[in-house]
Amino acid sequence: MSTRICLIRHGETDWNATRRIQGQTDIPLNETGHAQAQAMAANSAHYDFSAIYSSDLSRAFDTAQAVAARGGLEVIKLAQLRERHFGIFQGLTADEAAQRYPEAYAHYKGRDLNYGFETGESLLGLAQRVTEAVEWMVRQHSGQTIAVVCHAGVLDIVYRKATGRALHAPRDFAIPNCALNWFRCDLPGGDGQGWHLEVWDGQTHLSRAPMESVE
Repeated sequence: MSTRICLIRHGETDWNATRRIQGQTDIPLNETGHAQAQAMAANSAHYDFSAIYSSDLSRAFDTAQAVAARGGLEVIKLAQLRERHFGIFQGLTADEAAQRYPEAYAHYKGRDLNYGFETGESLLGLAQRVTEAVEWMVRQHSGQTIAVVCHAGVLDIVYRKATGRALHAPRDFAIPNCALNWFRCDLPGGDGQGWHLEVWDGQTHLSRAPMESVE
């Protein structure tokens, strides 16, 4: 039996606005981010979510709280839904990272599957973590509809598994803040064949959204 999942990237932060890499640094929503969360929550209020999950980072949790407040649900925190850990890149803009760590930046731009930013997390590690988290939620909510508030890196992994896009392929799809992205998961196994994309980038409730994602 399928589980429908509405995956939502958190609202904007000041580091998003200045294109600074957050990773697992706990940066709060800014004024725009709070407004995006409220608009998204109003747009999603007619969906009957059985549960709402969130990364334990505040920008995701506070976004999820806006949804939960309308449905009378409690947000369930899952650390496995955190953004990728970008190690030595966290706190830097892309330009700063390229200047300070040119070799590491080449690994980053080339989507090296095994590179972990010295103190961070590899793409393969992120993919395994996200896959395990999604499949665990699906097992808990077979036949139900749930909301999951997370981060660009998490959405990137789920999108690729649902569409068959390779992990090392360039990201050529937008991941806007607070858009509604719908997936269906049948969970026949860990190969992604039971993951299906229904709607991507539903953001009629938003006045603007960046085309590029800064994690």
